[in-house]
Amino acid sequence: MEKLPKVALPFIFGLIVLVILISKSAITIGSGEAGVLYKTFGNGVVTDEPPLGEGFHLVAPWNKVYVYEVRQQELFEKMKVLSSNGLEIQIDASAWYEPVYNELGNLHQSLGESYLQRVIQPAIRSAARSVIGRYTPDDLYSTKRDAIQIEIYEETKKILDKQYVQLNEVLVRDVTLPPTIKEAIESKLKQEQASLEYEFKLVTAAKEAEKVRIEAQGKADANRILSASLTDKILQDKGIDATIKLSESPNSKVIVVGGGDAGLPLILGNN
Repeated sequence: MEKLPKVALPFIFGLIVLVILISKSAITIGSGEAGVLYKTFGNGVVTDEPPLGEGFHLVAPWNKVYVYEVRQQELFEKMKVLSSNGLEIQIDASAWYEPVYNELGNLHQSLGESYLQRVIQPAIRSAARSVIGRYTPDDLYSTKRDAIQIEIYEETKKILDKQYVQLNEVLVRDVTLPPTIKEAIESKLKQEQASLEYEFKLVTAAKEAEKVRIEAQGKADANRILSASLTDKILQDKGIDATIKLSESPNSKVIVVGGGDAGLPLILGNN
């Protein structure tokens, strides 16, 4: 094998060094991620430029890139908190969050990659204790749970908005009360339900009685008006009309003229 020319050796060596430098300088940012550039011989963390987006990037080998997930993420927390009357309540809550994309450099500089443990967990725990402490176990067990969830979200968001973190939602998944308290609340709710049902029956019965009274009063008024309007003359005229109609009937009959209490004819049928 022939020896390589001396001129080629530096070229090959330089090519090897270049490949090594490129391999150390090549950065690939994955899907749902972004990179924060740190300039070793510059001002450190780059905060005045957007973070490095998805895809392939070349950076100087003496600089560093810190990769962050910028998708929505979930934090699940089990917390023991005290109600307004001092009872220990356990709540299971989830927080949906993500770093503010254009503030990723500031987030890295001020909090670093462990920002979840440094600000998000303390924020949601503090907010949960503050909000739950304003309510009784009855409130937590009833329909006020949605309002409590909104309040925890709003208080947590106030804290995180100043920390370059975007809070999307807080969900209170479960509230666990002490067994004795839960039984007492359920018993109270059953009694209230039974009382409401009884009151409903009383109201329904009263309405039905009022309806019957009004109908009876209406009939009585109608009869009274009718009785007042039926004079002897009107009754006699109606009797004559009825007699004429009967007399025109094809059925066999016997007519006694001048009979009856009012002097009307009596019509006796053959049946």
